[in-house]
Amino acid sequence: TGISAAERKIQSANFVIDDHTPSPKTIRTDSYHIVVAIGTGIALWALLYSAVYQLAPYVLSDMAMFFTKAALVTFGGAYAVLPYVFDSAVNEYQWVSAAQMMDGLALGETTPGPLVMINAFVGFVGAAQHTSLTFLPIAGAGALGAIVATVFTFLPSFVFILVGAPWIEATRKNLSLAAPLTAISAAVVGVIVDLALIFAQHTFFPDGQLWSWRSLDLVAICITVLAGLMLLQFKLGMLTTLLISTALGVVAVALQLP
Repeated sequence: TGISAAERKIQSANFVIDDHTPSPKTIRTDSYHIVVAIGTGIALWALLYSAVYQLAPYVLSDMAMFFTKAALVTFGGAYAVLPYVFDSAVNEYQWVSAAQMMDGLALGETTPGPLVMINAFVGFVGAAQHTSLTFLPIAGAGALGAIVATVFTFLPSFVFILVGAPWIEATRKNLSLAAPLTAISAAVVGVIVDLALIFAQHTFFPDGQLWSWRSLDLVAICITVLAGLMLLQFKLGMLTTLLISTALGVVAVALQLP
């Protein structure tokens, strides 16, 4: 059968980390603990959202709802949801500009956990420059936005962990359940390509005029080509390539190259 063939393939595979650790006997997958975890999460979310909705300007409640939705659809890692965050923050809510979002994406890619970093960045910048928060100092308004973005990104994730982690431990050798997760992981590759295209569009055509030679950033294209050659042809390391590319970009800006 398909499952037995897959089992044989897994058994014969040479894993770097061969984990045969048995599932902990203290795993709790009963309905009571699931209901308690979900109920506590929903109650806490409702309490926090009600406080933000009643006491804060509307932009913060909009952020709370949006980042909750973004956290709920984060299957397959941050790259699966970043295009959605990009489109919503720039085009739908207009909290940040495309150039600011590109800065946030670049910042997020330099650290572990890019989704949380980017959400906090969007929350900070979006709140700092929003008209409904002009009565606060820029840093204070930005801090409120970053806190809202962080809290409402983490809260659904905590619920998922409390509910799902025991099931993952109890069913990690069940291939019939692992297959859908494998399919999701494969689909994420396509989403990463989509994110790369978004990067390329806003990097190579910073004015937003797609496929217009006048708005084409030749310096960015040259640095991209050189980076590709350094990685693929000359087999330089990722860190070395990043440092060289960054230095070239700084020089290009200093010389005010077109």
